[in-house]
Amino acid sequence: MSSENLISSAIVRKFCGKLLDGLKLDVAIVGGGPSALVAARDLGKRGLKVAIFERKLAPGGGTWGGGMLFNEVVVQDEALPILDDFGIRHEIIADAPGYHTLDSVEMASGLIFGALQSGAKIFNSVSVEDIVFKDGKVNGLVINWTPVERLGMHVDPLTVIADCVLDGTGHPSEIIRLATDKAKIKLDTPTGAILGEKPMWVDNGEASTVANTREYFPGLFACGMSANNVMGGYRMGPVFGGMLLSGRKIAGLIASRCGK
Repeated sequence: MSSENLISSAIVRKFCGKLLDGLKLDVAIVGGGPSALVAARDLGKRGLKVAIFERKLAPGGGTWGGGMLFNEVVVQDEALPILDDFGIRHEIIADAPGYHTLDSVEMASGLIFGALQSGAKIFNSVSVEDIVFKDGKVNGLVINWTPVERLGMHVDPLTVIADCVLDGTGHPSEIIRLATDKAKIKLDTPTGAILGEKPMWVDNGEASTVANTREYFPGLFACGMSANNVMGGYRMGPVFGGMLLSGRKIAGLIASRCGK
């Protein structure tokens, strides 16, 4: 066999094995933003079988661009232990006690590396077009390649079965919206529906992101800005502490539900 074929066959064999192993999970996470990456690492460390399905080529969500393409972000004191767990450096802001800056590229790449090192898998360029819904519970995802979705190609998807599904899709809450629109479920919210994100209020948004992180229907969880959108919380700016704390909180809730 030629070198070219050896290389190609190694890639195909390795990826197909990874995909086959990812078709049955303890936790399927949709979206690879900061809260999802923290959750994936914590759940992987607890021995759960976890995979992230990320629509874009690069996971990391809105972290990469920092604030308006200035690749620095801010994190408050409470979230520093999480950064330290990942080995991500930070620097105190002298005139803003309680807040720290860090390089957004280091943060995004550090969170990705930490999640993978825990045993979690990341499938990039994969879009979720539907959920699996059986016996009154969310049971998994319906996936396809992002280019297939964007080109509108008529290609049937594959399914991923999971005990828990975590919506980490950010502001749109795409997976929970699919569940409400197609399965007609009632969420654990005051109206039974998605309440929608409010305008920016940094302090309130940081707190509500963590407070709103939870299970909204059997088998269906939300973290980060997805949770805030579902429960009608306020938007934050380029402050990421709430996102990190949300990821850690949801990992604890899911692990407890799974007996870990």
